[in-house]
Amino acid sequence: MSNIKSATMKLPSGQQPPAPSAQPASQAARPAGTAEVSREPVAASARQLLDQAQLANRETTLARVAEIVNRQSGSSADVLLDIRGKSLLVQAAVGKTELSPGDWVKVMRAENELQLIGKLAPAPEAGIARALAQRLPWQQTLDAGLAKLMGTLTQGLRQEPLPGQLPSPRQVQPLPESARQAIEQLVSRLPSGSSLTPGAGGQTTTPQQVRQWLSESGLFAESRLAQTPAAQLPDLKLALGRVITALLAQQGSTPEQFNRLTPISTPELMQAPLQFPQPPAPPRPQVSGNGEPPGVGQMLRLLAGMLNRITVNQLHSQVLTARGGSDAAAPASTLLLDLPWLTSQNEPRLAQLRIEQYPEKKEPERKSTAPATTEWRLALAMDLDEAGPLHFDVALRQQAVSARVWAEKQTTLRRVNQELPVLRQSLADLGLEVTDLECRRGTPHSSVTRLEHRLVDTRA
Repeated sequence: MSNIKSATMKLPSGQQPPAPSAQPASQAARPAGTAEVSREPVAASARQLLDQAQLANRETTLARVAEIVNRQSGSSADVLLDIRGKSLLVQAAVGKTELSPGDWVKVMRAENELQLIGKLAPAPEAGIARALAQRLPWQQTLDAGLAKLMGTLTQGLRQEPLPGQLPSPRQVQPLPESARQAIEQLVSRLPSGSSLTPGAGGQTTTPQQVRQWLSESGLFAESRLAQTPAAQLPDLKLALGRVITALLAQQGSTPEQFNRLTPISTPELMQAPLQFPQPPAPPRPQVSGNGEPPGVGQMLRLLAGMLNRITVNQLHSQVLTARGGSDAAAPASTLLLDLPWLTSQNEPRLAQLRIEQYPEKKEPERKSTAPATTEWRLALAMDLDEAGPLHFDVALRQQAVSARVWAEKQTTLRRVNQELPVLRQSLADLGLEVTDLECRRGTPHSSVTRLEHRLVDTRA
């Protein structure tokens, strides 16, 4: 972080205290030790705005430069800051320090003023967001990719013809043994529709099983590999990497050549690329398992798209978690993951999970000896063959739980409503206090992440 010597942030003239229900359009601040603003309404406005930002006296926080409204001559500028979800307009005397939209600065409240402490080096979030934007157009849905991948266990792969040769069905060869082993291990550890039967939530082994599925989803691949270096560590992302390595070796290709491939993408993922869970996709046409086997190059491009999908969820989670420290209304941490599972017919399907942690909100300058209470929120979306799209919203705060189920089909809605008393009793048997439990028809509004416009172009 670059230090800014005695930087001053003053209240623009003419601002009035905001109405209680109005959104603050401006903000006032000066460093400690400067003269008080003489007009009492202005001081009141600054105090109210800082209180609304939940910033206690002498407390420091990070603020994002949203816009340079008016760069004045000399060393001052009118700057619009985003502080914990509030937009605050300040006159900042920053000297020779250059501020640009997207920069992050550290500020401290001093009574009814703000003091600019320093400008952060380029935020890691900016680099993460750029990497996220680059991968958005090149994602392959995991369930469709897994269906193709599992098909190669019996069909094999077509070998790419040499220059001047025509494709021939006789060029089909079985998978390399290392690729076969990686796919079989991957499939054997996927959740199945028969893994969790009604009432299984009360069994002692169920939490451990669910924890294993989440940990092996690929979202934590790099951290798990760093903690436990192992060639065959069970993990979706690492297993896909082992398949890629085996296919490249068979072709005599290098990782550099793989990185130059254009991934095969799923167009539906670009309709709302930063919405999670994703909206239900239209029904896909049934593809016969007796179709022509894919070529090695085609499968490598498909695998590249699947890797991108997992990486997008990793980067998306990091972006949202990084924002949690600067926005009081945002969760402190967020995890987004796609969890493939198998039906009783051994067909891949997908469950989308969004897990958020909300720390207890404390009033400014109010001290409490009680331990902080964390609220956990879970959103689970899946599309079942008979029941159709289902969405579950669950909130857990200590022992209190609330849940809402959304169903698109009327028959599913009726059936879920009939089962709600059983669900309520099952939750009570786990020692939980059920505060709210209902089922609605339709689909809830999903959260959409916004990146800087200069970082993402969904038309790419």
